[in-house]
Amino acid sequence: MPNVLVIGSSNLDLTVRLDRLPVVGETVSGGEFYQSFGGKGANQAVAARRAGADVLFVTKVGADANGEVIARHLVEQGIPAVGLRQDRRAPTGVALIVVDTHGRNMIAVAPGSNRLLTAEEIREHALAFEEAKVLLVQLEVPLAAVTQALTLAKAKGMTTILNPAPAQSLPDRLLKLVDIVTPNETEATVLTGQAVREAAARDLLARGVREVVVTLGEQGALWTNAAGMKAILPFKATPVDSTAAGDAFNGALAAALAEGRSLDRALRFASAAGALAVTKRGAQESMPGRREIEAVLDRVI
Repeated sequence: MPNVLVIGSSNLDLTVRLDRLPVVGETVSGGEFYQSFGGKGANQAVAARRAGADVLFVTKVGADANGEVIARHLVEQGIPAVGLRQDRRAPTGVALIVVDTHGRNMIAVAPGSNRLLTAEEIREHALAFEEAKVLLVQLEVPLAAVTQALTLAKAKGMTTILNPAPAQSLPDRLLKLVDIVTPNETEATVLTGQAVREAAARDLLARGVREVVVTLGEQGALWTNAAGMKAILPFKATPVDSTAAGDAFNGALAAALAEGRSLDRALRFASAAGALAVTKRGAQESMPGRREIEAVLDRVI
């Protein structure tokens, strides 16, 4: 029985590691290539699973070799295949990633079959909304599917988390369905039109979100609610690849909340997971296990 329900994208990641990132129109050679599994939905589902949650992941891949590889991989990660759908109308999503030696990255995504996930297909998993405690969604699948998931989750009393990536303007009717929103600084600005993080957080609260967590990378996070603002201090880490740090944070946050931790403690747990993720290459490969996260927390208590 799942306690975390994740709805989102699945991609195959094609990554080149370079000494530095290219500028527009420039070719930089001498890089190292590797292939891995990605997509914000899949990354966060794997992150939640490794952090200790029982996860159901609803996603869509193409009826192709890449889709089969992703399906096998998810099962190997302990995520049941019941939520995975195949569609012949589009190929499995692909992400092209360039990472430099400082862990900074540039990402371009061809979403493919991720664009075809429907609200009706979300409704077909109604039982999961009865069982799970936390819903985690992003914006790499159609907004209609995201809205349907949030609507069902709120009706069942689940805690809803929206990681608003990739950033886009969202209607207030959707934001009112969100308990916790987790944008980075850029996403917070796109959501609100406010360039200052504190102003962006207050804007999101005014539009109906209960808790706003603006992630700040190596600076930690800013947590805002009706009671005020609190800085979530970062954990020290030597960055290798920051590609999926945010996904590690969100997946671990969902797992921690599903097991009954307070939001304050869950955010510390998530921050530790994000810090660990940047120390390894790849997306899902970098997701830390529960014991690793707890060990980091134990060292700072």
